[in-house]
Amino acid sequence: NLLESELFGYVEGAFTGAKRGGRAGLFELAHGGTIFLDEVGEMPQALQARLLRVLQEKEVMRLGGDRVIPVDVRVIAATNQDLTGMIRERTFRSDLFYRLDILRLHVPPLRERIQDLPLLCSSLLIKFAPLNPKIQGISPAAIESLKLYPWHGNVRELANILERTVLLAKGPLIRETDIDL
Repeated sequence: NLLESELFGYVEGAFTGAKRGGRAGLFELAHGGTIFLDEVGEMPQALQARLLRVLQEKEVMRLGGDRVIPVDVRVIAATNQDLTGMIRERTFRSDLFYRLDILRLHVPPLRERIQDLPLLCSSLLIKFAPLNPKIQGISPAAIESLKLYPWHGNVRELANILERTVLLAKGPLIRETDIDL
């Protein structure tokens, strides 16, 4: 119910703890724009049916509501699951898959595009700069040691490691010895 109320909103009194006056859902808030659905493969089947209806009818009904609200939303969905396998196993709706599968982009994991690591490190260091303003960069040796790591957690793992490193590094340049993999 929590995910459903986030996506579709709710009216006052729809459930215990519902805000006075209700709340618009993400689809309603994204009207005229784009909504990003991350980890769509993890969505329960009951919610998949509700999402399919929103995509087909271009309208939502808040939880506990009796009024249909038109929405014009572009949907971007992401998953690391094998949706075609899930369709065969009947854990993901094929009709929802075909509604979402208009333009498919495959983003390979970091370990398959290790050449991107220096650019990703630069970008992440800019993001984390306020955590430790004395850090000005990362040494080539540190970059090379990061390139040897398998990155099972992908870019999220890289971000966590760099954030921790920025917090703990003595600076101004992150060295190989500063990185705890």
